[in-house]
Amino acid sequence: SAPRCHVNKQLLNVRVLKGEPAELSCTVSKDGVTGTWFKDGLKLTSMEGVCFKKEGLVHKLIIDKVEDIHAGKYRFESGDIKTEASIFVEDPPQVDKVLLKNLTSVPTVAKAGQNVTIKIPFEGRLPIRAAWLKDKMELADDTRIRVDKTDTFTKLSISSSERKDAGDYKVRLKNDSGVLEINLKLVVFDKPQPPAGPIKVVESSANDITIQWKPPKDDGGKPVQSYIIERQQVGKNEWVTLGETPRSCTTFTTNKVEQDMSYYFRVRAVNAEGTSDALESEEVKAVSKATPSAPDPPEIVSASRDTITISWKAPPKSGSSRIVGYLVQKRKKGTMTWLPVNSVPIADKKLEMTNLKKGLQYEFRVAAVNAAGTGDASEPSKPVFARDSTKSPGQVQDLKVSSSDGSSITLTWKRPEANDGSDVKGYEVEMRSSNNLNWTKCNALPIETTTYTVKGLQAKEIYFLRVRALNDSGPGEAAELEASLGPVPPVVPPRLLINDTVKSFLVIKAGNTIRVNIPFEASPDPVVTWLKDGHPLPSQATVNTKDGTTQLLIGAAEFTDSGTYTIELQNGLGKRETFSFQVQVTDIPQSPGPIQLQENVPNTVTVTWEPSASEKWESDLYYTVLKRESQKGAWRVVGDLIYTNKFTFTSLIPGRDYYFRVVAKNNLGTSGPSETVQPWRIRKPKAEFHLRPQKYKGVNQNQPPRFLVLLKPHVVTTGSECRMSCAVGGHPPPKIRWYKDSRDLSNDPTYFCTNDFGVCSLVVLGVTKQDEGEYMVEAINESGRAFSKAFLTIKGNN
Repeated sequence: SAPRCHVNKQLLNVRVLKGEPAELSCTVSKDGVTGTWFKDGLKLTSMEGVCFKKEGLVHKLIIDKVEDIHAGKYRFESGDIKTEASIFVEDPPQVDKVLLKNLTSVPTVAKAGQNVTIKIPFEGRLPIRAAWLKDKMELADDTRIRVDKTDTFTKLSISSSERKDAGDYKVRLKNDSGVLEINLKLVVFDKPQPPAGPIKVVESSANDITIQWKPPKDDGGKPVQSYIIERQQVGKNEWVTLGETPRSCTTFTTNKVEQDMSYYFRVRAVNAEGTSDALESEEVKAVSKATPSAPDPPEIVSASRDTITISWKAPPKSGSSRIVGYLVQKRKKGTMTWLPVNSVPIADKKLEMTNLKKGLQYEFRVAAVNAAGTGDASEPSKPVFARDSTKSPGQVQDLKVSSSDGSSITLTWKRPEANDGSDVKGYEVEMRSSNNLNWTKCNALPIETTTYTVKGLQAKEIYFLRVRALNDSGPGEAAELEASLGPVPPVVPPRLLINDTVKSFLVIKAGNTIRVNIPFEASPDPVVTWLKDGHPLPSQATVNTKDGTTQLLIGAAEFTDSGTYTIELQNGLGKRETFSFQVQVTDIPQSPGPIQLQENVPNTVTVTWEPSASEKWESDLYYTVLKRESQKGAWRVVGDLIYTNKFTFTSLIPGRDYYFRVVAKNNLGTSGPSETVQPWRIRKPKAEFHLRPQKYKGVNQNQPPRFLVLLKPHVVTTGSECRMSCAVGGHPPPKIRWYKDSRDLSNDPTYFCTNDFGVCSLVVLGVTKQDEGEYMVEAINESGRAFSKAFLTIKGNN
């Protein structure tokens, strides 16, 4: 009889993921055998998604896409033979791939105090257990943190986030088919913690105190930018800001202290998120000085051609020990150098000096000495001449009235005779009315000329006037006269006589003189007031008003003298007239700083340079970029009227050397150049020749890159997250590169770039004003290049 059929290879159990294909197969010993398939004891004739195949001795049951209904025990029978096995359907937890990539590669960012919500939808066979872990500990609900779960998602909610919430989180999704673990990062930014204490006093003297501290233990997630130092005097409530230090400096020296006084100091750290609470010091005392304080200026006791005698008083503070003597110094008036009079301290508080030059004017100062050393010197004495005392000057000659009007009288006179007045230092004028016996001085300082106008007089009144010559011995004999006022001139309202010579806008080169003459008419004489930017004139400006013209004079113009100048005329009746003009102090710009060259976009060169120092004071400054193509070639302008510190040159020819030069310009001229040292060159591509056997050319399926969805402009607020996206097609898949203002962002850690099957995104975390600008995404493959541009605008929080 024929041998019986038997099973050479049994059915084997299969475990398969839901949605994947599955196959059961067995091998029998005879060809031509027909068999029957059973599932869970029931004969299978047809089932959706299931097919039966026979390939020689092999019998197969094939499922295209396994679902839960396909799980069970299967049996193959044919005559006396049978074999069975089970299909187990696995359905572990799963999360969308794009979402999963974003969750794991891009941190979630929040500012302290903001609420944080992270929601993760999932699929898989229920029940699914979801657990959130931080630092290997499972998170449990509390007053701020809550974990929610449904059949389709799990969610972490944190209210009023804190720095301690930042870190690495793990989400574990588990069912009977498997486990999915997702690692996420949460970043929380905050102002820094206070600097680490205690505040140490590194140095303390009568004039200076130096303090030191340590950086905060937590910088709030953003680097510390600076420290603010404040001081409070013991016994007072007010804190005074002393200054700031950069983040690299954790010491500060102040000279705003007084000896024997005590102070508190406090320090705050500053980052982009705000200012920390303060670290406060213990009480710090400015120690007393060991050497004596400065005496009062010495007094002149007597002076002659051979000797000058001075005296002085002891200083108010003797220091840490008793005073053993005094040192005296002298200098010629008008010079800066002090010369010692005595090298050994003298105990007496009076000194007669003989080593002097006749006729010179001297000043003297004194310093006290104790065991700790020489104290501060006194202020200088009054100047005194080394000469014999002179007699009073004689009487002035030819005193007379040269003119008068309704309110003033002008006097003129001549010097006293030569033998009576060779050393005249000036004149004084006095007046009294006919019904008053007391004389009144008209001038506070000696008059150097031999004419003077007495103003503010009453019409139709008779006055007595007298003039005396002055020298070092005092006033001489007076010359006197009687005078009456002339007719009252008609009142002329104040009026500025502005003509073509008076400009409303002046450009002055720094160091040159500013001289502006403004003519006017008015009767009586008006009050003339000059202002700069609405405030009184600075000390270096002088005003001279006479004979119907007022002049503004500034000897050597500085940049701070730029501004709006106003002249105002006003008479006693309240009539007023004003005129304003602009002054711009400028100079030829300083040279730009060093140049850098970069090839941000292929076959171009981007020239960047450090700004000219003149940018601080020159609003109309701009730059010109020049290039030449050899070391001795002619310079040619390639960019002009550039108001930034960057220029991109595109017309490059591979294989040539290029040199670049940048100059700064304004209305006055051109700065010196800043130049590149090394030439810039783009290498020529090497030509390659290969002989290849001809082949049959199939259809070329390559396609150059093209944008299916273009980049769109964005407007976002400071501190928020920005995501810019576009969609790109092409074959082979293009390589993607992002640029900001022509700068390649590939290696910049502050940007996250993703590319999911042609959907390209650039994520900017916590945007600042510096992130504003033009962004470009470039797609390149072997068939071509395409790009899309859009502008990112940053707005403030308010």
